[in-house]
Amino acid sequence: MKANDSLSKIAVVPAANYKSDSLKWKRTASKYGFIVLLLLIPILGIFRIDVSSGFIFMGREIWFGDFFIVFGFWLAFACTAILFYSTVGTAFCGWVCPQNTFSSIMDNMTTKLLGKRAVIDWEGKAGKIASKKNKPLNWFLLVLQTVLLSMLVAFIPLMYFIPPDAILSFVTFQPNEKLPGSLYWIYTVFIFIIAVNFGVVRHYYCRYMCIYRMWQFLFKTTDGLHLDYDESRKADCEKCNYCVTSCMVDIDPRNTNTYDSCINCGACVVACNEIHEKKSEPGLLKLKFGRRRNKEYLASRSIATLPARISWVLPVWFLGVGMFVWGLIAYQPYHLAVYKSEKDQGAQISEYRVNIAHKIYEPGDVSISVEGLDGDYYSVSSNKVIFDSVGRRDLYVQIKPGLPKGLHSFVVKAESESGWKKQIRMQHFVNNG
Repeated sequence: MKANDSLSKIAVVPAANYKSDSLKWKRTASKYGFIVLLLLIPILGIFRIDVSSGFIFMGREIWFGDFFIVFGFWLAFACTAILFYSTVGTAFCGWVCPQNTFSSIMDNMTTKLLGKRAVIDWEGKAGKIASKKNKPLNWFLLVLQTVLLSMLVAFIPLMYFIPPDAILSFVTFQPNEKLPGSLYWIYTVFIFIIAVNFGVVRHYYCRYMCIYRMWQFLFKTTDGLHLDYDESRKADCEKCNYCVTSCMVDIDPRNTNTYDSCINCGACVVACNEIHEKKSEPGLLKLKFGRRRNKEYLASRSIATLPARISWVLPVWFLGVGMFVWGLIAYQPYHLAVYKSEKDQGAQISEYRVNIAHKIYEPGDVSISVEGLDGDYYSVSSNKVIFDSVGRRDLYVQIKPGLPKGLHSFVVKAESESGWKKQIRMQHFVNNG
């Protein structure tokens, strides 16, 4: 047999490809993609808050009277949060949370300008400035970058309170009737608070003040996402501590517990894979769903399982979503109300105020009519109301003298060209002819 023939029969097995960049890029895209999403939501008009009228969703004013929309949303949101806690747990902190993202950016800036030991870690150890980098220019650049980053972050919540057409006026310092005069002062206060957060607090908020982590502990399950360490190969990492040094929360990823500070960011997984890529073999760490191994399983048996949690949360979630969808389908774009006029009319009421509210950010019109009274005994200040956008208008129904003594019933009807109709029946009492 020829040598070439012998070699051709040897199976060629390609080297295993354990790229660490994949997880790293996925996490980066997730973190910054969420920030972009936060910016796009108010810009595209998906959701905004109007302090004078309430929530705005998809160009619609949502009042507390829109019960199915409001209650359905919060019910579905609460159930979604519980399901999120129960499955991926603290992955929100490592993959999405803006506080963690911007704190990490500040850590990198501090490391670059003042040295690695200048970063205050999760254990509260005092930072130490590198002697070669302890220069006025480096401090100036760090302060400048902190202020600029704080200005960007402080602008995000304001976008949820400023109408989209007024955002440009705010940025260019142009007058706009939709901008309150104190808004720039409010923005300055936001900048100061966020700058203090970035300069001093950072990850301390995550560890001691974060509401998400407190709730996550309450809804943890045995099947949630966690770090899995292959103890059968622990001899491969006896002299290696790379995963520990790469952990931003200062824990040993090889010995995580059911309740700990791990945020499932995967930084240790990437670090371990980088070491073992040279040997064409997988790392000893990976993110995994399901029960933990060995002793952790015994420690977690008192915690609810994911199927048990889903069995009661999912039906409630469907209920909330159903209510929300029905609320949108049955949404009323206008609101009609009829009151006694506020002006002093003495013992005999002769004027009623008709209030029309337009709840959609688009032009609209409503026609008003009165039935049940002879036209000689009443007058309406206007038979039609035209809206350029959301707003309220008042019309007045004036009852003329001459109605016989007694109780008279009449109906105020409102109708729009889009097909919306509403009517309110009123009782008018005449105590003298």
